Amino acid sequence: MNMPQSQLAKSKIHFIGGEKGGVGKSMVARLLSQFLIDRRMPFVGFDTDRSHGALLRFYSDYASPVLIDRYEALDHIIEAAVEHPGWRVLVDLAAQTHQPLVDWMEESGVLAMADEGGFSLNYWHVMDSGRDSVDLLTRLLDRFSNRINHVLVLNQLRGDDFSTLEKSGELERAKAFGAKVMTIKHLHDAAAQKIDRYNSSFWSAQHSAASETGLGLMDRQRVKMWLSHAYAEIEKAGV
Repeated sequence: MNMPQSQLAKSKIHFIGGEKGGVGKSMVARLLSQFLIDRRMPFVGFDTDRSHGALLRFYSDYASPVLIDRYEALDHIIEAAVEHPGWRVLVDLAAQTHQPLVDWMEESGVLAMADEGGFSLNYWHVMDSGRDSVDLLTRLLDRFSNRINHVLVLNQLRGDDFSTLEKSGELERAKAFGAKVMTIKHLHDAAAQKIDRYNSSFWSAQHSAASETGLGLMDRQRVKMWLSHAYAEIEKAGV
């Protein structure tokens, strides 16, 4: 006997965006993927980057490509959430994909479907310390207010001074909508470069031999410490 949809665990769709290039969206998508794998939480991923998508590159067993400008392709995101109650659906958004995503959501009634139950919509807004990230947050909040769940990801990739965000009033505005805030510390440049050069997953970066990843003993220790902090922040934000 099939259970009514209302009695099944809700799926969670996680859009990892930020619109601006170079803020670390793909790193966050990879972190969430590794977190779910390590926690044995079932998920499926979608990658909108046609040229060098991180989920397809590092977690190809879990991810599929999706064309952001084709509604029938984006529809697969919702279908995956509905077909797999309780699963997580990760969507790594490439830069400059905000408007096509919004158009699809509004014209397809995605927000209404989420309100009816079955899945929740979560937007992880990845930010650096620049003004552009704050302006993009303003657009996001103006568009969606509290109709989706917001997670502000303060990525210290290029610095840890987020005073522009704090002085803008947008941080408090986001919190008033129920937004959660998490921080990702800066990963030592040499270790990060080796991970990318060897196409290593974060699991491999901690556990595989230097001959496979280029990471020595202390590099692996730094990755382990960095990942432990990131996991604690993800736990706090909720996934």
